[in-house]
Amino acid sequence: MNARIAVLPGDGIGPEVTDAAERVLRAVAEIFGHRWTLSAHPIGGAALRRGLPALPGKTCDAARSADAVLLGAVGDPAFDDRPLHQRPEHALLALRRALGVFANLRPARVWPGLEACGPLKPEILRGTDLIIVRELLGGLYYGEPRGTDADGSAAFNTLRYSRSEIARVARVAFRLAASRRGRVVSVDKANVLEVSRLWRDELTAIAREYPHVSLSHEYVDSTAMKLALMPASFDVLVMENMFGDILSDEAGAIAGSLGLLPSASLGDGPGLFEPVHGSAPALAGQGVANPVGAIGSVAMLLEHGLGLHEEARAIVAGLERTLQAGFRTPDIASGAARAVSTTAFTDAVVETIRVAGRKTACPVS
Repeated sequence: MNARIAVLPGDGIGPEVTDAAERVLRAVAEIFGHRWTLSAHPIGGAALRRGLPALPGKTCDAARSADAVLLGAVGDPAFDDRPLHQRPEHALLALRRALGVFANLRPARVWPGLEACGPLKPEILRGTDLIIVRELLGGLYYGEPRGTDADGSAAFNTLRYSRSEIARVARVAFRLAASRRGRVVSVDKANVLEVSRLWRDELTAIAREYPHVSLSHEYVDSTAMKLALMPASFDVLVMENMFGDILSDEAGAIAGSLGLLPSASLGDGPGLFEPVHGSAPALAGQGVANPVGAIGSVAMLLEHGLGLHEEARAIVAGLERTLQAGFRTPDIASGAARAVSTTAFTDAVVETIRVAGRKTACPVS
């Protein structure tokens, strides 16, 4: 396959983890005989520092014309005092809208050997393998009107969803569950919010299209508690934008580190693939960033963006074998485990994938 992949390294540790992800992409291309055209473009604080908008027009055009987009991280505290449209984070919201990616997939699993890395007891975590489906283009993040009163005494945002917005993300969740363990939990606050009552009503209607998938409804506060107490009870969770933003970060504690979490944002055009962690500017340039989330995002890029399922499985297997061999970045190193740099961890993943590829004699063209 020939594919064009737009790479947006971004800010903080973004360039380090996207470099790791690109190395894995190239290794997979070599083993399976693919050709990727990778092109790098500025976004966020990296663009602002060049005197460009947070989302330059050329970057947006490159993303829209690509087959898939790989993003590192966006965020730079040097611009925190600027208005929203002049801050790095505005680029991410604008890019999501430009690509039309309305469904954000955020898987959280406990990797073998990392059960003790997080704050939760291993016996609670055992068997956890869930995925959060977050609606990405609606809710408080995009709702109008929004703003601040002229005298600065109050501010306001608008929470709004239409049935069509709810239905399209609901179908993504049901299709995922049908290929997994067949359970969807819809997360809302229907005891308080009219929007949540509409959300619950529409999910119930969509569920009739998927008779082999079970649907249950949970309040967001109850779900937050159950994620900490019984995470293995969940399969697929679907929710609106802000709830998904918050609960998917809680899932980082389940996995052991935000650095372990990948994501895929899907719509009708090219998908956007990025690790869940932020730019972590305090860690930038130290070689300690965890590349698992970015490398896992590449696996999702191949599976959901390009339809290359075997190649995606090769990356996931490479990550699993590397972790089982004892390689750890500092955020997940504990006990006798030896912490290695971002580069050394990536070296191990690439070599593991190549060794497995030679053993299975994958054809190379």
